[in-house]
Order: sequence, then C-alpha cells, then structure tokens
Amino acid sequence: MKVSVCRKSHFNAAHRLFNPNWDMAKNDAVFGKCNNPNFHGHNYNVEVWVKGEINAETGFVIDLKVLKDLIRIEIEDRFDHKNLNLDCEEFKNLNPTAENICVVIWQKLRDKLSADLDLKVRLFETDRNVVEFDGN
Repeated sequence: MKVSVCRKSHFNAAHRLFNPNWDMAKNDAVFGKCNNPNFHGHNYNVEVWVKGEINAETGFVIDLKVLKDLIRIEIEDRFDHKNLNLDCEEFKNLNPTAENICVVIWQKLRDKLSADLDLKVRLFETDRNVVEFDGN
C-alpha cells in the first residue's frame, strides 16, 4: 500500500516573462504585464508530495524533517528573494513561467529522493494560478 505525504513551503521571487527572440510588441501581446522590463514578484507557495510504501521500521514514507531540509536547500535557499531571470542559473535561458519553475523544482528534488518514491510538485503562483508536475 502506498501513502502520500506532503510538505508545504514558500518563497518570494521576482521574474519577467519574455522571449528574447521576439520584439517588445509580440512579448507584450503574449505576456502582457508579466513582460514588465523592471520585473514583478510573486509569493510562491509550494507543495511537495512524496508517495511510497510505509517503512516497517520507521512508520514513515519519508522523514518529513529530511524532506523539509531538502526543500530548504534545493528550493528556498536557491530561489527566495531572488530575481529568477538574473540571479538563478536555471532560468538564464529558460522563461521562468510557473510551468517551468514547477518542473525545475521537481528536477531539483527528484535526484535527491530514493528511486522507489514518487514525486509530485504543486506550485501556487497566486491563489488562482496553480501548476502541478509529477514527471509525466
């Protein structure tokens, strides 16, 4: 029997959505206010879901303290109070849309978890805009 556990987290970051191959008019048409050359920010909320068998010795799917520390190191410390476009290598050549941010978070965490655990990341860019990625 598999059980899912979740650790919630958050970070605050600025970004600008734009395609450098397009002129300003096309970027404005596609990305609107999110194409602001002076950037804009979000208070991102993250849910990290891990699914697996319950360990008979510990009773855990994963030690949530271990997951908390992993999220802090790989996500919070890396992205919190940063300009994603300028400060984060992951987005130097990748448009920091909510979709791309969610996939990057998943990739950062996936490599650090046991292969027998399933991972799903849910990113809330706003209360109304939510993206989810599970590797598929």
